[in-house]
Amino acid sequence: MSTEVQEMPEQGEIVLATVTKVMDHGAYVTLDEYNGIQGFLHISEIAPGWIRSVSKFVRDGEKKVLLVKKINLERGDIDLSLKQVSKDQKKQKLKEVKKFEKGKTLLQSIQEKAKLSDKEIEKLEDSIYSKFDSVYDAFIEIGRNGIESVKELKIPKKTSAAIEELCSKIKLPSVEIRGIMEITNNRSDGVEIIKKALLDATKKDPTIDITYLGAPKYRLSITSEDFKSAEKTLKPIIVEIQENIEKNKGSFKFTREESKKTRDN
Repeated sequence: MSTEVQEMPEQGEIVLATVTKVMDHGAYVTLDEYNGIQGFLHISEIAPGWIRSVSKFVRDGEKKVLLVKKINLERGDIDLSLKQVSKDQKKQKLKEVKKFEKGKTLLQSIQEKAKLSDKEIEKLEDSIYSKFDSVYDAFIEIGRNGIESVKELKIPKKTSAAIEELCSKIKLPSVEIRGIMEITNNRSDGVEIIKKALLDATKKDPTIDITYLGAPKYRLSITSEDFKSAEKTLKPIIVEIQENIEKNKGSFKFTREESKKTRDN
């Protein structure tokens, strides 16, 4: 049920490794995604500047995201770097690994539920990878848009039924962006004008939530499947509320708050 991988990684590739032996001049590691083949992390590639103790940076059994710096195919040597891995690269790699592990668990559940052979589950996995970057991404797509969204994969009926049932129970990943609106209107009907502007906005999209925090502040939050979609929804809503308030002689100010993931994706 495992996907085929290269016997050796490529130079410049970001990999996940497990530290197996820490020494004075560096550390030996095994590459998790390459059947535990060994690589070496030299002390000069652990962190910038002079390092007094390797064990302050890497420990036995610890997982590290590393860059494949150099490969000697004849000797089978793999030189790795920790200091050349950026925060974004580390974050992306750990996200990919997490998705892979989740996908593996989902496939195991499908195999048990639909009573599939190892060969059948491998065929399903190959089919999914022909369209998606990960099994997890495929199941999220089905969870959002139904089994019809992957009909070109031609998944057998009994497998489709098991997948649909499992996907209906998956908590879909989502994000939330929010900010504080400061709204004032000194007209005699100012309160009603503000209420109407906010109500009109919430009626247009069920993902929008507006909470009264105490005059003149209101919190606006938008929940969506990803930050890009949430931002796309936010902009016109803010413009509409601001225009409605200002055309009725009111004042409007919007201040962003920190965005967050409401569920992990």
